[in-house]
Amino acid sequence: MVDISTGTGPAAAGPRRALIALCVTTIVSYGVLYYAFPVLAEEIAEDTGWSRTAVTAAFSAGNLLGAVAGVPVGRVLGRHGPRPVMTGGSVLAVAALAGVAEAPSYGWFLAAWLIAGVAMAGVFYPPAFAALTGWYGPNRVRALTTLTLAAGFASTIFAPLTAALVGHLNWREVYLVLATILAAITIPAHAWALSPPWHPDQHATPSHDQGNRAAERRSDREVLASREFLLLVAALTFSAFALYAVVVNLVPLLTGRGLSTTVAAWAIGLGGVGQVAGRLCYRPLAARLTVRGRTAAVIGAGGLATVVLGTLPGPAFVLVAVAVLVGAIRGMFTLVEATIVADLWGTERFARLNGVFNAPLTAATALAPSIGAALAAALGSYPLLFVTLAAAGGLGAGLVIAATTATPRPTVVPAGDQPDGSAADGQTAAARGGIHI
Repeated sequence: MVDISTGTGPAAAGPRRALIALCVTTIVSYGVLYYAFPVLAEEIAEDTGWSRTAVTAAFSAGNLLGAVAGVPVGRVLGRHGPRPVMTGGSVLAVAALAGVAEAPSYGWFLAAWLIAGVAMAGVFYPPAFAALTGWYGPNRVRALTTLTLAAGFASTIFAPLTAALVGHLNWREVYLVLATILAAITIPAHAWALSPPWHPDQHATPSHDQGNRAAERRSDREVLASREFLLLVAALTFSAFALYAVVVNLVPLLTGRGLSTTVAAWAIGLGGVGQVAGRLCYRPLAARLTVRGRTAAVIGAGGLATVVLGTLPGPAFVLVAVAVLVGAIRGMFTLVEATIVADLWGTERFARLNGVFNAPLTAATALAPSIGAALAAALGSYPLLFVTLAAAGGLGAGLVIAATTATPRPTVVPAGDQPDGSAADGQTAAARGGIHI
């Protein structure tokens, strides 16, 4: 049997099929469960009489519960594989969206979003990242990049689609249509395609020196309590909060500067194109910078772009261009988030550590909409909100710099994964100034 990490032979067919399916289902899952909401939030508030802050808080509460649920979901996935976790998540997500659409009161609306949050833990990036890391091992960056390139179109497809549906249907009917799309695509795709044998340690990264053997002997508990782990979690949490608060609050910022809601929705959608462009730039960036270096660079760039959005009055096309730039940075940030645990602590414990690492990031992403709206109200303007978010991104970059430099795990790089196409020569990626995988 041929190792799937080579990308050839019959053993590679299952993981390739799973990768293709995950590309499609991640687009649909994020598009329906996340990117439709910023477009619908205002209409929900106007139709129901609930405040925008209350409506956004329900959405945030669901995302927050998803962050908490991500830890046990990661453990279950590590033991039983992605297929039952992601198929079950799809079924639960469809039921939850139907509940959102039919909610007769705010209490039911909130409860439905909480159920949706649990479903998100089973269908969003973390389980997909764990699946591809387990199946692809040394080729994980190639697979993860492919996934995130495709998923970058979630906002590009679903923000304008949702806006178009709102022109003909009310928000409840729109969510029922979106739930139908979610059911028709993700349930059968997860059930059928996520079928490769699940042995997440089959690509365990070997140790090549005494320092790495000592690091490998550390228990998961010791890694979780380490200064570097905690600082990097804090850094990425601040950055995730800032970047995703920008997404949800971009529409009121742009409409406050004279753009129409449709143009603002397209700005969110084009941000998805920016994500794709950013992810295409990630491998060259990883070839030139260490894990800590590229993490600080991406987070710092996000802060700078956010402060530009907060201070630039126009014109409209420049504002949209900066929104696309923020999307590109968000795209690179997603790959930093997807790879940092495996880069620093190995692939064999990825599913276990990544659930914990991602929980506060997902929580920050969940709280970003409601805290962002509350901060905008407290500060009196969305431009001031964006300047504050830029400061949070700057703090994240500082925390990365403060983190203890990791001793990278040497990785033998398959010829096809070298940025320049050359064969691996046994030299560690760290010695060449970056982590090549």
